[in-house]
Amino acid sequence: MKKISVIALLFFWVLFLLPACKAFRSVSDTSRTAQGAPYELIVVCNQRLWEGEFGDTLRNVLQKPVPYLIEQEPHFQVMRIMDKDFKGLMADHRNVLKIVEDPSLPETHLSAQFNVTAAPQIVLTLQGPSEDALTQYISVNRDKLLETLEMAERNRSISFAERFNQPELSKLIREMFGVEMNVPKGYILAQQSDDFLWFRYEFPSASQGFMLYSYPYEGAGSLSEESLLAARNRFSSRIPGPTDGSFMTTAQAMPPLYKMFRQQDRLWVEMRGFWDVKGDFMGGPFVSYTTVDQATKRVFTLDCYIYSPKNPKRNYLREVEHLLYLVKFPIDSMPQDTSVE
Repeated sequence: MKKISVIALLFFWVLFLLPACKAFRSVSDTSRTAQGAPYELIVVCNQRLWEGEFGDTLRNVLQKPVPYLIEQEPHFQVMRIMDKDFKGLMADHRNVLKIVEDPSLPETHLSAQFNVTAAPQIVLTLQGPSEDALTQYISVNRDKLLETLEMAERNRSISFAERFNQPELSKLIREMFGVEMNVPKGYILAQQSDDFLWFRYEFPSASQGFMLYSYPYEGAGSLSEESLLAARNRFSSRIPGPTDGSFMTTAQAMPPLYKMFRQQDRLWVEMRGFWDVKGDFMGGPFVSYTTVDQATKRVFTLDCYIYSPKNPKRNYLREVEHLLYLVKFPIDSMPQDTSVE
């Protein structure tokens, strides 16, 4: 059974930068399917630690609210069990965090195992000599712990999209925008024009959707917050609302969050906020990802939204966020560093 030990969680984080098919390769002969819903986490921990400072710290990390959701929802739904109960379906859970306090240990460290009893599965084991040491480790590495667990969920989404891609939709995207993108099963093409595609995925009481659009790059100012917001409103207005004359726009009550980041050596701008419908009563969260295609000198945006008025929104939003990692540009279109004027 393969085991990966890390003294620093940063090293463990680098491990997950491998492609999904490698990060979740089987390390056992099990053919059982992992149990549990997305963003559920089993924590195996004794009562004393769970009710003490360590448990308070760990819950604050794992159950921190997801930003830019209308109602508060935690990053993970946490179920704590005792070690004696960690068997059967509990041991087959998709996400497991085991806590071990051992005074003989010289230092605190984290280890990871994949597909131990089922697949796809991640089992993290945090071991330390004392409650103080365990608490300190979680406090220092809280962000990386969350990112690592979230990446495990993201890799599952990527794997699903690769297995159940819709080739005809991928071909359309490639022909229109010059990028490769796997479109997961369930999405349908709702609207098409020369510079715009709209896909949607309808559920009985919710929906997910994303837009792809492109327009000429006119310098670093094209990536400013004002320019991206104006472009979003221009293209989102093509999505009709439920009543005549209504259309999607960006909500004004809470300004979008704007940040730059790198993904696969490409500079992206993320804009996260809320949308509503002008002329009707609908709304929900959105997240958009924008980059510059140097080969075509055009701005390219993947704009994702969800609508779930009655159900929790976290899992729907996470799924559309994962769409970014299904987009691949040709090597010769990699951009140079672009600063916003």
